[in-house]
Amino acid sequence: MAKRDFYDVLGLSKAASADEIKKAYRSKAKELHPDRNTGNANAESQFKEVNEAYEVLKDAEKKAAYDRFGHAAFDGGMGGGGGRPGGGYGGTGGGDFANTFSDVFDDLFGDFMGQRRGGAQRATRGSDLRFNLRVSLEEAYRGLQKTITVPTAVTCGTCDGTGAEGGAEPATCPTCSGMGKVRAQQGFFTVERTCPTCSGAGQIVKNPCHSCGGAGRVQKDRALSVNIPKGVETGTRIRLGGEGEAGLRGGPSGDLYIFIEVAEHPIFQREAENLFCRVPVSMIDAALGGDIEVPTIDGGRSRVKIPPGSQSGKQMRLRGKGMPVLRSNAAGDMYIELAAETPVNLTSRQKELLREFDSLSEENNPESSGFFRKVKSFWDGMKG
Repeated sequence: MAKRDFYDVLGLSKAASADEIKKAYRSKAKELHPDRNTGNANAESQFKEVNEAYEVLKDAEKKAAYDRFGHAAFDGGMGGGGGRPGGGYGGTGGGDFANTFSDVFDDLFGDFMGQRRGGAQRATRGSDLRFNLRVSLEEAYRGLQKTITVPTAVTCGTCDGTGAEGGAEPATCPTCSGMGKVRAQQGFFTVERTCPTCSGAGQIVKNPCHSCGGAGRVQKDRALSVNIPKGVETGTRIRLGGEGEAGLRGGPSGDLYIFIEVAEHPIFQREAENLFCRVPVSMIDAALGGDIEVPTIDGGRSRVKIPPGSQSGKQMRLRGKGMPVLRSNAAGDMYIELAAETPVNLTSRQKELLREFDSLSEENNPESSGFFRKVKSFWDGMKG
């Protein structure tokens, strides 16, 4: 029985492209696979016929020979390099069976598993980038619009990201026929490796762009305007979608992640949305009480009343004078912490007055009196 024309087997015309041949083969292989046609006695022979046609037409050299001589090109050992005498491409022995099984496995199960072993993505997504941005506490309080300069890879403007001179589309790789991988027979096994010609891209650039060398992107500093919201703190992450590294060969760009660091402040210490301000006061003000003026993060001033007899470490709260809560209308509080200051560089007269005051102030230091009573009791107990 005469063999059917390979183009008829796949339902194609002689003008079919490599992509059309591959697409038609996949469709036929899925349709006729024996595992899906257990009740069809002809399915196995038709399946082999489809694989035989594809083995010839997917190879540029074999296809050219077939277009010129038909089936005779492979009779008597013609067409070297991949066929066997007599056109036995669909047989069950040796490397052709291994190649055919691998192709069919990829086509039937590759999509289901979420990946394909044959062929690489022609457009590759660009990498995500990280940019560390240091802001002051005042800037974190107010929020701001800031321009940053990011060194990154951007789409080549000369070739519009194609990598080819003049913006021409890349050609299908002749070595792997666009699959991105090639197979080599080693005994009974078939070894699959990345195509050495296209490095797995499935395409080649015949005339690389002079600006990017065929990569489709170039290194360049980009100026970006970034909106820093009120209330950010160290560790806050801001994502700018599509502002990362440009993709290869027209692939999508990655994202840019901005990590915030809030600098330490000389006056205020921050804990989440609350602020703390340590205010030194004189011993006299702490003892007699009085009014002091303290700064606030918004640049204003607040008057605070010191109660008489205040001790170091005493805190007073100013409601709503802390940091804004990120993406909220709420705000934290500000805490004033008093630090009673001991006088230094005393004159003789000042020392004399302090000694006189000390002799009259046995009942004015309840904390120290109580402490030393406890110490005396402890020592007496140890002696007992």
